[in-house]
Amino acid sequence: MTAVPADLLIDQPTVADGAALWRLAKDSKTLDLNSSYSYLLWCRDFAGTSAVARDADGGPVGFVTGYVRPDRPGTLLVWQVAVDSAYRGHGIAARLLDALTARLAAERGVTRVETTITPGNTASERLFTSFAERHDAALTRETLFDTGLFPDGTHDPEVLYLIGPLSPTTRH
Repeated sequence: MTAVPADLLIDQPTVADGAALWRLAKDSKTLDLNSSYSYLLWCRDFAGTSAVARDADGGPVGFVTGYVRPDRPGTLLVWQVAVDSAYRGHGIAARLLDALTARLAAERGVTRVETTITPGNTASERLFTSFAERHDAALTRETLFDTGLFPDGTHDPEVLYLIGPLSPTTRH
């Protein structure tokens, strides 16, 4: 395991980060892997609602992708979270999520977070449960998409985690 640099930088992704984000997602072995093209588009079109953690050389070692829901402008939907295996266990995913929500609370008035998690993904369950606790926010869960809705028939259900409202300290 690599030691986390004290000066780990968290900022917005750029198109040049797209390939690295795709590799991080692929190497996670838990995320639904989208096409490499989609990560390039994400870094172009949704950079403002996403975050990347960079090592001392500027290379991405983790990311959170998300978007503000068009019909609920105070809600951030977190799409994917991934951290390089060499950097896991140091709270980087939590730091990314906290930094992103603080930025979006200040810039866009975000007060709620949503994400979906497949049953048994304990790392994500812990990440978002602890996020709700850190931010003194209510957490509810409900099935968003049952297995039968997926055309390939092999996808686990997606459970929607609804977190909020975030405490005022998150929003300022």
